[in-house]
Amino acid sequence: MSTRVKRAYRYRFCPTDAQAAELSRTFGCVRKVYNLALAARTEAWVTRQERVSYHQTSAMLTAWKKTGELAYLNEVSSVPLQQTLRHLQTAFTHFFGKRANYPRFKSRKTSRRSAEYTTSAFRSRDGKLTRAKMTEPLDIVWSRPLPEGTSPSTVTVSQDSAGRWFVSLLCEDPSVKPLPATGQAVGADVGLEHHLTLSTGEKITSPRHERRDRAAPARQQRRPAKKEKGSANRARARLKVAKIHARVADRRRDSLHKLTTRLVREDRTIVIEDLAVRNMVKNRKLARAISDAAWGEFRRMLEYKAPWYGREVIAVDRWFPSSGLCSACNTLRDTMPLHVRTWTCDCATTHDRDVNAAHNLLAAEPAVTVCGAGVRPQRSTPDGQSATKQKPSRREP
Repeated sequence: MSTRVKRAYRYRFCPTDAQAAELSRTFGCVRKVYNLALAARTEAWVTRQERVSYHQTSAMLTAWKKTGELAYLNEVSSVPLQQTLRHLQTAFTHFFGKRANYPRFKSRKTSRRSAEYTTSAFRSRDGKLTRAKMTEPLDIVWSRPLPEGTSPSTVTVSQDSAGRWFVSLLCEDPSVKPLPATGQAVGADVGLEHHLTLSTGEKITSPRHERRDRAAPARQQRRPAKKEKGSANRARARLKVAKIHARVADRRRDSLHKLTTRLVREDRTIVIEDLAVRNMVKNRKLARAISDAAWGEFRRMLEYKAPWYGREVIAVDRWFPSSGLCSACNTLRDTMPLHVRTWTCDCATTHDRDVNAAHNLLAAEPAVTVCGAGVRPQRSTPDGQSATKQKPSRREP
């Protein structure tokens, strides 16, 4: 494994009024160029069945800048405009590879406000970062140092819905190296009451960040509706709501980082379940709790951190009946309602639902490693006959 791992270091910064105005113009130009290029590529495909490449959209950008209507594109750095065309090319690559939906137009109100700069468009020296088209460096709050002896390859400036400004520096981190092999594997079953249950029997309680702060956003969200649309009072009320949600998201992200880092440091292999979270949140009774648990983000963090430290994450088939399968005798229960938290098998073994699921996930690891995620371990029905052809019931969270 290569030790050249690139990591993004994100910091808060406080722009001056001039810097904020220039960045806002850049965000608007980036959004405009992205939408123009997407419209051009869509029109070419619909009318002529022609695929437009990145180089063609780059030539279009040069022509757009020469028109009177779009001459304002020359007022900002050209690098973020070229980068957004590259991002659009990546989006189409994923679409044609059937890994994503068709790219959508960016909205001024809902789309992420960001601009990416490569090495030719910024200067980083003596702890100060200066971007193209700016004379003053950004006033960055250096909450942690960058890796020693490294310099950022790209810089991304963004503003979230709460009005906070961030700068993200992509650097190579030589300190990230594979950890010593532990030889240990652990099954991890996610849930709502307990965020994570390990095959060791340990249960990690769900922080439930959204539930803890539910009253504050509910109260604040009623206030914008009482303000006149387009007024400054309505904008200030909306900003207060966004700050509450940002605080909840920050807490959730912090706890997930701590949990996933601990798992990849302690265990060589982490076995999880391949849950269809997008489908599960369609359950109106559980959608809010599932979204607060952030199972998808938990898996994403595990999967990108594990290769850094020489670990492995294995996802077991989502139809694998981990909760209703006895980990002692492999007897499969026909049904396993969500309210059943403990149950006793015919072999007289009493199971905790979540711990049993974690044990079954760990037991499925060898078969999944050898044959793929669709393989399920041999199990039997109460009468002792094989049940490999029996369709298992889908496990609820």
